Amino acid sequence: MIRSILLAGILLTSGTFFSQKLKTVTYQDGSQKLNGLVTSNAGKKLPGVLILPAWKGIDDEAKTAAAELEKDGYIAFIADIYGEGNIPTSMDTAARYSGHYKKNYEAYQKRISLALEELKKNGAIANKIAVIGYCFGGTGALETARGNLPVVGVVSIHGSIGKAQERKNGPIAAKILVENPADDKSVSPEDYNNLIKEMNEGNADWQIITYAHSKHTFTDPKSPDYNEVMAKRAWNHTLMFLKEILK
Repeated sequence: MIRSILLAGILLTSGTFFSQKLKTVTYQDGSQKLNGLVTSNAGKKLPGVLILPAWKGIDDEAKTAAAELEKDGYIAFIADIYGEGNIPTSMDTAARYSGHYKKNYEAYQKRISLALEELKKNGAIANKIAVIGYCFGGTGALETARGNLPVVGVVSIHGSIGKAQERKNGPIAAKILVENPADDKSVSPEDYNNLIKEMNEGNADWQIITYAHSKHTFTDPKSPDYNEVMAKRAWNHTLMFLKEILK
């Protein structure tokens, strides 16, 4: 009990601690100012990982992931998808903002592409870059693959996996890991089956890992859905995947 309480406290405060080691990188999409974060090893020639945050924007889970990736020898860059002045302040706002980019997927892919360029400018080796994303960011990881952006692989962590029916399936070059919570009510059997069909028709190198007794935001220590055991397994699977494709 005491160990669990201490661990939860560490996880809840880690984002604040790690954010002190992250440097703000300002970049632009036209007139919109974007503020990403890069790890302190920026400038070195290392494999790179772009982190796409959940629907409320850059959060502690993304910052913690960046710090952990730096310790594993990656330059990590957390993308700013919404832009300065557009930080969601409520669930309704987050749903509206994320919904806009899910519908206007080409705009989402553009923001991801701009962040990938910043990651390369900060030292990431161009042919050794992957994308991981949480929730809304997990959707972005899949959009990275669908748009054939220049990455080796993507990891979608409890992301929304469906896409509009009118969008045709196409070739997919990036390797794909989908980390899917078994009890995620936002993922329908139809979405699940359609994703497998899409990846097979795209001749993708793909895998889906489903985590038992896990609801939607099972990897976030601040969420009531948090499942410590499964979150740890998911992170280990992420690291194993990244090591395979980037090192």
